[in-house]
Amino acid sequence: MRDPNINKQLPLFIPHSSISTAVNKTGSWRFLHPKYEEKTAPCSAACPVGQDIPRIEMLASRGQLKDAWQTILDENPFPAVCGRVCFHPCESVCNRANMDEAIAIHHLERFLGDSAITGQTRADFDIKPPTGQKVAIAGSGPAGLSAAYFLARLGYGCDVFEAAPEPGGLLRWGIPAYRLPRDILDYEIKRIENAGVRIHCESSVTDRLLEKLKKDYDGLFIGCGYGRARILAIEGEEFAADGLKFLNRLSVGEKTSYFGTAAIVGGGNTAIDVARSLARLGAEPLIVYRRRIQDMPAFEPEVAMAAKEGVAIMELVTPIRIRETAGDSSSSPPGYELTLHKMKVSQKDISGRARVIPDGDNTETLTVQNIFVAIGADAETPWQLPDSEETRSLTLSHCRLLDQKIPLTYGGDLTSPIKSVSDAIASGKQAAMALDTYFQHGMAAIEKRLASCRVGAGPALSMDIYLGKDRKNRTVHIVGYDDIVTDYFQSAARKVAPTLDAGQRIKSFTEIELTLESKIAREEATRCFNCGICASCDYCRLFCPEMAVTVEKDRRSINMDFCKGCGVCATECPRNAMVLEEEIN
Repeated sequence: MRDPNINKQLPLFIPHSSISTAVNKTGSWRFLHPKYEEKTAPCSAACPVGQDIPRIEMLASRGQLKDAWQTILDENPFPAVCGRVCFHPCESVCNRANMDEAIAIHHLERFLGDSAITGQTRADFDIKPPTGQKVAIAGSGPAGLSAAYFLARLGYGCDVFEAAPEPGGLLRWGIPAYRLPRDILDYEIKRIENAGVRIHCESSVTDRLLEKLKKDYDGLFIGCGYGRARILAIEGEEFAADGLKFLNRLSVGEKTSYFGTAAIVGGGNTAIDVARSLARLGAEPLIVYRRRIQDMPAFEPEVAMAAKEGVAIMELVTPIRIRETAGDSSSSPPGYELTLHKMKVSQKDISGRARVIPDGDNTETLTVQNIFVAIGADAETPWQLPDSEETRSLTLSHCRLLDQKIPLTYGGDLTSPIKSVSDAIASGKQAAMALDTYFQHGMAAIEKRLASCRVGAGPALSMDIYLGKDRKNRTVHIVGYDDIVTDYFQSAARKVAPTLDAGQRIKSFTEIELTLESKIAREEATRCFNCGICASCDYCRLFCPEMAVTVEKDRRSINMDFCKGCGVCATECPRNAMVLEEEIN
């Protein structure tokens, strides 16, 4: 029951004027106060490139497609490429998956990249004034081109030297067209050139040229990748074809027909690409792998795609001999006898994978028409590898810098922990940041400077943070599902681009996945929680009992004269972009 004497207990306030609201200022009551504090989304932290995924999806959901695409370019020069070939670890940690399904991040990235290409959209590069310094880059793969792209934006002159007749490295010569069409790659490389990068093809970096580059340039980045295939070292190896060279021949237009069983030795992404390509050329591909299927280093989605396309996998076998067979009829054409030693699981090795050992003397012999080897690769020549005995060096998560007469930086597959396109891009970006810091502040400043640019607590770095832009204000706190106020979101099915069925796609090298339609893409982007960032939903304004939330130029702030510290705004923020702090006088 209301106390009838309540008015007698309250002091009398007299306003300064008849229109003053000073009487309503309640800020002095506060011992807690709210503030806007953007945090890190788990998808961004998991992305090797450190892309600002929640902001990208927020902009896409509003139809601000160029702004969304430009936000990708701030951290990644290859949106249309990565939308196709990245293994998207971002989706595996998406908070949305705890409600229904993860956001189709890679489909949206591809949509934005392709929309820019279709619309002939020009990038608005933020390029710093020229420093007067030049950096030479050996190799035009994703690592080398990314290093050049970011260095150019930081004001450095960049020359890329490539042995092949066209740039792209693995992107051009190692990934089949059904995964990455060449016109898409060409468009993205042209954009890098438009940023001021000069690419010199058919310019192999030899020992002699390397010494000249060290004299003519202020810094050097080596990202030549692994161009020399590993061998089996068994009897009859000369009868086996090199899987990498096979993919290279395909990339230049060679489409030889195959028949019968084609055995592919290996379990990585190259082995999968070889097998899927052979299926399109008429063969019956069979992957033979020394471990179990679940231990294959190939990305799971690619393995699943291969299985749908008729690629068989024989696990726990390793080749020990290859012999040529003459064949005795049209039903038994010439081919090869592939003898396999059966393996068995023993225990886990140091990496956590199941260790395998020979299963006694048990062997099995297969008759096949073709054999391909794809068991990994190494650097082409010793100079492409960093000197392990160099004392004046710095080893980072994705690259290594040697402090010699000029800074010598190694990256890409030579130093990246994971051999993927996105990790190669991350390596190039990290190298660009390291070199810029070296030139500006010296070797000793690199680790601390780059640590301040981390996205969350992992190795991913943000160029936006490095340049001191808005993203630098985010905290390292990674937003969890429990941090999201899910009452403000409705369950909705994940929307992905259509895919050609297996029967259709093995008939040609036509791209198997299509691009999302604009309306569908916006709907999918709307599903994103936009974890950790203010999405201007205005629930903070709606629920504030004192109307203390103000908006100026689309930025929200708290008027502390009227805020009483109740914390309703922070509690109701759907995306955990606010916090409640103790008031300190």
